[in-house]
Amino acid sequence: MRRRFVIEAVMVATYGHLMVPSRPVEYVIPYSTITELYDMKEGVEPVMDDPGDDAHVKTKIAELIEFFEEPLNRKKIERALQMPWRESPPLLLGEHISFTIVHAVDNAHYGEFFDPIETELIVTASKLQIPLLSDQIELQDRIIEAEVPVQVYDIEDFEFAVEEGITLADWEATRE
Repeated sequence: MRRRFVIEAVMVATYGHLMVPSRPVEYVIPYSTITELYDMKEGVEPVMDDPGDDAHVKTKIAELIEFFEEPLNRKKIERALQMPWRESPPLLLGEHISFTIVHAVDNAHYGEFFDPIETELIVTASKLQIPLLSDQIELQDRIIEAEVPVQVYDIEDFEFAVEEGITLADWEATRE
């Protein structure tokens, strides 16, 4: 059974261990985070502090963009973009990784606490009832503080989330 996680596209390019999971994983990516990849690839602003790491991550970003632009993948993504909240068919990358692109729509419901991309990630996780994977501690803290009903894992806990995780029922029970 594949584990599903909502994640930003750039995190897939930034964290290499996400590309070698111990079990099959499906990354659900809001389309707006894919468009950010183009800005990061072309931008003069570094993605990483270390110049060597920055060059490596920008190479990985370019590879991820190429993957999304492959004709079959592009066609699947374009189909998803025809309606709000439509999901693409899975884009397969090897036998353990697939991507599903979601045409997420910013929802002002969380606008006070979160920027538009964060809001799309949160609403996608909530709507699809799947965990959010993030490296942003401050985002995780704000999700908890705002009592947003989504399960969130830190990138550092990725292996735990894939191997064991916490069931939705267990997570909901802890909130009561």
